[in-house]
Amino acid sequence: MADRPILFTPPKSPYLVPFNGRWKVDKADTAPPKDRDGKKAKKKHKKALAEEVGKLAELQRRLYAADRHSVLFVFQAMDAAGKDGTIRAVLSGVNPAGVQVSSFKKPSDEEIDHDFLWRTTRALPERGRIGIFNRSHYEEVLIVRVHPGILTGQRLPKVGKSVWRERFESIRNYEQHLARNGTAVVKFFLNVSKDEQRDRLVARIDDETKNWKFEAGDLVTRANWAKYMGAYQSAINATSRPWAPWYAIPADDKPFMRATVASIMRRTLEGLKPKYPSLDEAQTAALAGHREALLSE
Repeated sequence: MADRPILFTPPKSPYLVPFNGRWKVDKADTAPPKDRDGKKAKKKHKKALAEEVGKLAELQRRLYAADRHSVLFVFQAMDAAGKDGTIRAVLSGVNPAGVQVSSFKKPSDEEIDHDFLWRTTRALPERGRIGIFNRSHYEEVLIVRVHPGILTGQRLPKVGKSVWRERFESIRNYEQHLARNGTAVVKFFLNVSKDEQRDRLVARIDDETKNWKFEAGDLVTRANWAKYMGAYQSAINATSRPWAPWYAIPADDKPFMRATVASIMRRTLEGLKPKYPSLDEAQTAALAGHREALLSE
C-alpha cells in the first residue's frame, strides 16, 4: 500500500495479532508456553524484565533528545489482568519527565459534549515522549458495545446499526493519522483467563491490604465475560494494522507478561532508531570555546 505510514516494523512476536481480521480470542493463549526451567522461570522472567527496563531507559533518553517521534502504548484488559502493575514495572527505570501516563474512566460531561476521540487526543504524547494509555479510546467500542444503553447518554445526533463499523473506521483513520505525523502506536491486550481473574478477585477480598482494589462492579463485568470477549475480538481484528499493531499477551503469569511487554516496547523504540542530535562544525567549535572559558575561570 503506497499510503502505508511505516514508522517502524512491528516487533516479531507469537502474540502479534495478524492484520487479516482472522484472530480468534478463544484461541489466544492466556498462559505462557511451558518453561523447561520450571520453578526457576519466575526468576528468569524477572531478570529479563530488569534487562529490558535498562535498555528502555537509554532508548527513552535518545527519543527525548532527538525530539522527532513520540510513542503511544495502549493497554486494554479485563479487570485484574495486571495493567497497572505492568505499566509500573516496565517504566520503573525510565525518566518520569519523558513519560506521560493517562487513565480513562467514565467520561465527564465536557468529554461527552465532544466526539469520542477528543479526550484521548488531548492526552497524546508530545514529540520525544512516551505516552501510556491505561484504557483508551477503545472503551467506546468495548464497554459501550457491551452496554449499548450508554450511547443514549452520549447525546449523539444519530445512532444506527453501523455505529460500530463507523467507530472502527474512525479509530483506524485516527491511528493512521498519528503514524503519519510521527507517533508510533502499539497496543496491548493483556489476555487473562476467566479462572485466573476469579482467583485474583478473591485474593483482593482475602487480603486486607488489597480490599481497596475490589469493586462490586467487577462482578457485573465478569458476568458479561462472553460479550466482552466478542467485543475485544471485533475491535482488535478491525484495528490491528502494521502502523498500529495489537499484541494479545498471555496475562495469567505476571512475570512472563511483564517481560514480554517490555521486550516489545524496547524493540518498538529501537525500530524508530532514535539518536542523540549531532552538532555541525560551528557548533562544535563554539562548545570548545565555552569549555575553554569555563576552565579559565
